[in-house]
Amino acid sequence: MRHRFQLWDFAVVLAVTGMLVFLGLEYDFLRKRGMSTGEAAALEFEELGIIALVVAAFVYVMRRRMQAQAREVQRRIDAERHARTLAMQDPLTGLANRRRFDEAVSSAIVAPPGAARLHAVFMLDLNRFKAINDVYGHPVGDEVLRVVAARLAAAVRQDDLVARLGGDEFAVVATHLFGPEEVTSIGMRLIEAVRDPVQLDRQAHSVGVGIGVALFPQDAQDAAELVRRADIALYRAKAERVSSMNYFQADMDEQIRARAELEAALREAVAERRIEVHYQPQVDLETGRLIGFEALARWHDPRWGDIPPERFIPVAEECGVINELGTCVLRQACRDATTWGDDMLVSVNISPVQLQRPDFGDFVTGTLREYGLPPSRLELEITENTLVRDLHAARQALTGLRDAGVRIALDDFGTGYSSLYHLRAFKVDRIKIDRSFVDSMATEPESVAIVRALMGLGHGLGVKVTAEGVEDAAQRVALLGEGCDEAQGFLFSQAMTATEALDAIRAAGATSARNDP
Repeated sequence: MRHRFQLWDFAVVLAVTGMLVFLGLEYDFLRKRGMSTGEAAALEFEELGIIALVVAAFVYVMRRRMQAQAREVQRRIDAERHARTLAMQDPLTGLANRRRFDEAVSSAIVAPPGAARLHAVFMLDLNRFKAINDVYGHPVGDEVLRVVAARLAAAVRQDDLVARLGGDEFAVVATHLFGPEEVTSIGMRLIEAVRDPVQLDRQAHSVGVGIGVALFPQDAQDAAELVRRADIALYRAKAERVSSMNYFQADMDEQIRARAELEAALREAVAERRIEVHYQPQVDLETGRLIGFEALARWHDPRWGDIPPERFIPVAEECGVINELGTCVLRQACRDATTWGDDMLVSVNISPVQLQRPDFGDFVTGTLREYGLPPSRLELEITENTLVRDLHAARQALTGLRDAGVRIALDDFGTGYSSLYHLRAFKVDRIKIDRSFVDSMATEPESVAIVRALMGLGHGLGVKVTAEGVEDAAQRVALLGEGCDEAQGFLFSQAMTATEALDAIRAAGATSARNDP
């Protein structure tokens, strides 16, 4: 377009110049032919008129060309401005995007705050947002994000920058604040902004927010480190699972580094098959007869020593090795159980992440076929919180297995919520009462009442009830009095190796043979 305008303009100028030259030459030629003064004046007047018309036409044409060029230039400027806006803007919410956020943090670093002032970076992550996407779909989730984005933008100062970094992650850059008190004030306003549920189509969607805060120049001296430390503080806030705000602290950095080292060691241990499987006996509470074992993952690291499952299992879930770890535990448990006889049960804990596998049911049935273990001798344990997280996925993964004969146990029963609903909607073969209720039965009458209610609920539904964490004879007597069926705990045995489990089964068989008439 630009080149076309230039060629056209050159052609017009050339044509006008040629016409003027022609008129001038014609006038000189005619005068030399002996025209009178009056005739020459008349000709000169006519030529001046023609020249004026030509010049006017030239000016008109050029003006139109200049206007077209001006419009073209403005169009290009608007397009470039729009492109810059799109490059710096989140298309879903209209907030700044990560690129604009990074530029804002860098700009804050190169413009240090004045005396007694500071800059702050807030990293935000929504709570319970994934459940909205999973249950109601991404269009509803997107609308929730738009509403939340508008609320966050309204909660900060006019010059503060609010950005959406992706998914349900947001960030705020606030500059020249008057001390930590003003930082806290902004954080509280952000929490308050998302406190009220988002109303969409007569459905209320509740979300919370975790906030991590890092301050400049106190916490970091460059943009990347400032953002990283705000992320570390956010990690601590998210662990609380409620709306909260955490400032970065120096010890957090050490904890994050220690966790990173633990994660690396765990990945190596899983890859090298150094996670062992131990077995805790499950007994008939009245007779003490051995009825099965619960498979438990045990990890001994040369540097870290014995690491309890409650510490490394969450790390395995977060870093993505839980499926591999769960596969190893299930396969080992099925392999060992084939040496126990025909009536001994093996229970294996299943992580919520494992239930997300589309092929989980096929994997379990394939493992049973591989080792020749009857489905009725395998019990899969899931927690109530697993059902709460995704009841549909749990039902889809486990219903077919239960129909095939695999037993399902609900672990840590009574510590989650919506228990009656889950028992009605999801058929189980056994419920396991959490050890916290067993521990407090001797000192808290409320715990006795809860255990009694759980026993009645389980027996009313026709399922076995197992108590966990039974450690002394008094607890056994109390549980028997409430009608408990089975138990496991240190009173009977600690977790043991596969060899020790086989020895215990043989010893139990020998004892039973001697007691038979």
